[in-house]
Amino acid sequence: MKFLDRVEERTRLMKLLNGADGALACLYGRRRCGKTRLLHECVAGLPNTIYYLADRSERSAQLARFVKEASRVLPVLSAAAPDDWGGVLDLWTALAPRDAVLVLDEFPYLVEKDEALPSVLQRIVDTIVPTGHKIVICGSSQRMMQGLVLKASEPLYGRAREILPIRPLEFGWLQEAFPKMTPFQRLQLWGVWGGVPRYWELQDDEPTLWRAGRRHVTAPFGLLRNEPNHLLLDDVGDAAQASAVLAFIGEGAHRATEIAARMQRPVTDMTRPMQRLTELGLIAKDIPFGADEKSKKSFYRISDQFLDFWYTYVWPNWSREDFLQTEVEQKAFEGAFNSYLGGVWERLVASILQKYGLPGLDGRLRGCRRWWGNGLNRVPMEIDVLAESEDGKTLVVGEAKLNLTKREAEHALFELKAKAAQLPLARNYQNVL
Repeated sequence: MKFLDRVEERTRLMKLLNGADGALACLYGRRRCGKTRLLHECVAGLPNTIYYLADRSERSAQLARFVKEASRVLPVLSAAAPDDWGGVLDLWTALAPRDAVLVLDEFPYLVEKDEALPSVLQRIVDTIVPTGHKIVICGSSQRMMQGLVLKASEPLYGRAREILPIRPLEFGWLQEAFPKMTPFQRLQLWGVWGGVPRYWELQDDEPTLWRAGRRHVTAPFGLLRNEPNHLLLDDVGDAAQASAVLAFIGEGAHRATEIAARMQRPVTDMTRPMQRLTELGLIAKDIPFGADEKSKKSFYRISDQFLDFWYTYVWPNWSREDFLQTEVEQKAFEGAFNSYLGGVWERLVASILQKYGLPGLDGRLRGCRRWWGNGLNRVPMEIDVLAESEDGKTLVVGEAKLNLTKREAEHALFELKAKAAQLPLARNYQNVL
């Protein structure tokens, strides 16, 4: 699959790599979002680049592998055979040409085996501005990477010229990735894979969504069958607890009290674990439009699309080796999945409105999200999307529906107008659309 998007990230990184001064750059983000692919796209054609992909082997093995790889560009490293990272990096700094680039991919793995490495790198970074040398560190452990460069007590704090979070792609890029698919087929893909480029590549090798799902997700030896465990081990101290929280949310426990009860823990004990999952972008706290952040009406959902699909459908059927492995199973599942897509579509519509606004309104919309509560007639109701104009004078009220006939669409519009008339918030705006 061709390289998609990352225009801003690539522009910023290339500017740093082509600059006259030496500098440090940091890339981090969720697994399989294309960090390594972006690095290769940026350093391609730069002749004095050392690219090293770390693993979890011991320090001595890591050093030996690095020296072997680096010697392709700087042969003297092999002859010198330094036995620590300080010696290796000192030699590179002293002997590498002015346009040299050093890329340390999965940098947290190196730090796991040598806690002194960030301090060594700090010393090197503090000397490379006049040399023109560039160093790029990259990692999938968002917790560790953020700590290394954003935590004031860490040696590398304040040293990075660029800190680039690499996030999943937006929905619109599916059209370029899968141009022959219908819009609904692309929505189905999004409902499983979300915006993770590596998952799209796996899909690109298969004729249908469900063939890819059976092969890579639900089959006993599927590449992504244990994907959530790998994601959580990267970033969460107690992966078992985090997985349990996600599983309970997937089963329908959305309020903090419900999750704590199923965990058999006090609600106060769940504050930090829930906060960490939120910081990592794995869960989100939904609050009704117009409500305070501390509203008791708030609830949690899984915000990583692949994890949401996995914990909603794969985990509850974990013991069934035949889950989605036959055409009969697939047909029985599709109805439930298409209903599930309704919620996926609602969130997509809200995010698109938030970013692009509506034609005819000056500026973008604010606070695009759902609303639920009692109407003026005290009857409970829900509205898929509420948003306000930037001047605060106009309220936009909307529903996000899939595959409606003309008659169904007219009925949905009639119901939406009735809801808008009962909406308590509407009285605070000059205009309601």
